[in-house]
Amino acid sequence: MASRDYMHRLPDMGSSLRRPESLSRRWHIDLPLMLLLLILAGVGLVVLYSASGEEIHYVKRQAVFMGLAFTGMVIAAQIPLEFYRRWSPWFYLGGCCLLVAVLFVGVGAKGAQRWLQIGGFRFQPSEVLKLAVPISVAAFLHRRTLPPSLFTIVGALAIIGVPALLIVRQPDLGTSILIAASGIFALYLSGLSWKMIGSAGLLVALAAWPMWMWGMRDYQRQRVLTLFNPDADRLGAGWNIFQSKAAIGSGGWAGKGYMEGTQSQLDFLPESHTDFIIAVLAEEWGMRGALILLTLYLLIIARGIYISFTAQHVFGRLLAGSITLTFFVYVFVNIGMVSGLLPVVGVPLPLVSHGGTSVITLMAGFGILMAISTERRRVLF
Repeated sequence: MASRDYMHRLPDMGSSLRRPESLSRRWHIDLPLMLLLLILAGVGLVVLYSASGEEIHYVKRQAVFMGLAFTGMVIAAQIPLEFYRRWSPWFYLGGCCLLVAVLFVGVGAKGAQRWLQIGGFRFQPSEVLKLAVPISVAAFLHRRTLPPSLFTIVGALAIIGVPALLIVRQPDLGTSILIAASGIFALYLSGLSWKMIGSAGLLVALAAWPMWMWGMRDYQRQRVLTLFNPDADRLGAGWNIFQSKAAIGSGGWAGKGYMEGTQSQLDFLPESHTDFIIAVLAEEWGMRGALILLTLYLLIIARGIYISFTAQHVFGRLLAGSITLTFFVYVFVNIGMVSGLLPVVGVPLPLVSHGGTSVITLMAGFGILMAISTERRRVLF
């Protein structure tokens, strides 16, 4: 009787052990990805407190944005992929209409007109296109035979090019490049031949000189020149790069200690709580801390690639790959610009830099990634 009672208790023990898995299935949450994002967000808030000069209101504001962003991520994860695919044209057209509205009734700041003001709320419509473009390109390619034909490639490039050119007009070259990259990644993953890729590279090389002469503004050209010779104007155009490299180099391996960085705490480092926040981390936590942060990013990217490989349909594979590679570009461009390897283009460090709309958009993308990850579970369960 005792052994029979013990056997009757085994299913209850098994169900309790499976409870976390059942919860993740119910909410369509990818647990490894969620855990990594929570750790990264926590690290970001800790670094932000020091980078903002111990201004707690920055941390509180960012924590509110993080809460909204994670809520948006969970909501986005509940939506079936078929909904994103079917509604992608309307999502795309709505985003482009908002970009056109910016050109006529947009709100300007620091010489750029990138925002729309609705009541007391200001938002940047280009953030919408960070999701609309890869979703639209993936949906467009999903309905075609792959590898894509030349006609299909031209159609995908048109989808990418319209919002990219509208954003360049604001002007916001950095965001335009990121949005174009998100669509191009989806196109690349659809099976482009190396001949096509080589031809595209040649066209980009041929367009470099006309772009330099007539497509870029004076301040954009100055950023490129500063990249190659930052010491030419240390007190002017080269100030940001010079100070960020000084902060990174002075941190050494172990760093100077939390909230003990001289470049950031004495306000030598500009935009320390936004674009150049990784220089604060490197100065205070050293190369060791920077490597820990990079490892977190690497694990998130690896998880995204895994989700892309295991997606059930072409649309999911292309979209997951595009979201993951675009996230990689965010990290690469920010670190490259802060370390002097790339021009300064104003790209924040994901989930670490202070920001509102960009964080919510980024986490919504991870919500879609989770929807792709749990797509098989929707079918099986």
